[in-house]
Amino acid sequence: MARLSAELERFFFSSDRAHKVTLADILNLSEERTFGFLFVILALPSALPIPAPGYSTPFGVVMFLLAVQLMTGRQKPWFPKSWKEKGFALEQIQKLMKKGIPWLKRIEVFSRPRLTPICTSYPGRVVIGIAIAMMSVCMMIPIPGTNTFPALCIFVIGFGFLDDDGFISLVGLTLCALAASVVGVIVFAGVEGGSAAIRFILNSFPAR
Repeated sequence: MARLSAELERFFFSSDRAHKVTLADILNLSEERTFGFLFVILALPSALPIPAPGYSTPFGVVMFLLAVQLMTGRQKPWFPKSWKEKGFALEQIQKLMKKGIPWLKRIEVFSRPRLTPICTSYPGRVVIGIAIAMMSVCMMIPIPGTNTFPALCIFVIGFGFLDDDGFISLVGLTLCALAASVVGVIVFAGVEGGSAAIRFILNSFPAR
């Protein structure tokens, strides 16, 4: 089977490509690797060190639903029919792929099937599903700094899942623990900062 980077280059940059990429197109491309493939593709825009506004929340919702399905033992994801027709402009996707494919190629050098039960056994898939669900929720938090690191964790886990590389997925799971701590600190700081601002405003206008 061709490497993911090569398949994405062929799929998104072929001369006969339509001007819109739908979820149905991506599902057809993924073949039997659906879950891992979708986690990689959906996490990639937010995981890249470039601005990609508008992706984190909707893609976070989709990945959360995928994670739940993974935990319940589904072998293939289910989507409402209306979702499969949703898509993005090809030019927009190509810009992201030009930035993301070189990163994929770097990881592909090290990726190979190993520690496969982590990716193929039901307990392993449940753990992966829980971690991705948590990171998906973090991506949906509307506070700066809570999107990129969780998306990167999902990207790494998904890539390991894609190639049955349990080692890479373990690295992603370890990153998840760190990301959860970082997001927790950011959220705590945001809540405390908001509370302090409210107290300051209230104290600036004492009751008469």
